[in-house]
Amino acid sequence: MEAQADCRRIDAAGTLVAVVGPSGAGKDSLMAIAARHFLGVPQVHFVQRVITRPADAGGEDHVCVSESDFETQRQAGGFAVDWDAHGLRYGIPAAVHEKLALGHVVVANGSRSTLPRFAKAFSPLLVVNVTASPDVLATRLEARGRESREEILRRLARSSLEIRGDYDVVTIDNSGALEDAGQQFIRTLAGLLPATVET
Repeated sequence: MEAQADCRRIDAAGTLVAVVGPSGAGKDSLMAIAARHFLGVPQVHFVQRVITRPADAGGEDHVCVSESDFETQRQAGGFAVDWDAHGLRYGIPAAVHEKLALGHVVVANGSRSTLPRFAKAFSPLLVVNVTASPDVLATRLEARGRESREEILRRLARSSLEIRGDYDVVTIDNSGALEDAGQQFIRTLAGLLPATVET
């Protein structure tokens, strides 16, 4: 049974940006480009998620915890949002509310299925939906060697890349050059900052 987050929405001066999209769309790559761009800009923060996944498992840089430690943190109110997916548990640290209260921009790797929880926990919330064409997604996923191209295309045909719900959404098509999509993401984040902040 999936653990239910006990999250209360806190209206804040800053914006929580939830980056979502299918596997192969390039969410982590875009976030890495933006993180390098905003390095040294104290008003922009990129969340390190807490995950019950080994530190050396590859993928995003995360805080590795055991199942019991995760649950202890959750029970103590340590997460603004938490969810279960694919046999793992994910948490966004509650400390992000401190940054948002200062009017800062906080960027977190999210999930389309958990957007209702993000909306419950954060206001304002901006959803950045990273997409790519089915052919591009299939090529990227095929390179991982876990499924055949035919299996991937069938799975993509069954899924929807749309965001369903009443959210403020910016869609970034990452089918082409990564740098182009990265610049669009950077402009999106910069637009959330006061004009006096140099980016």
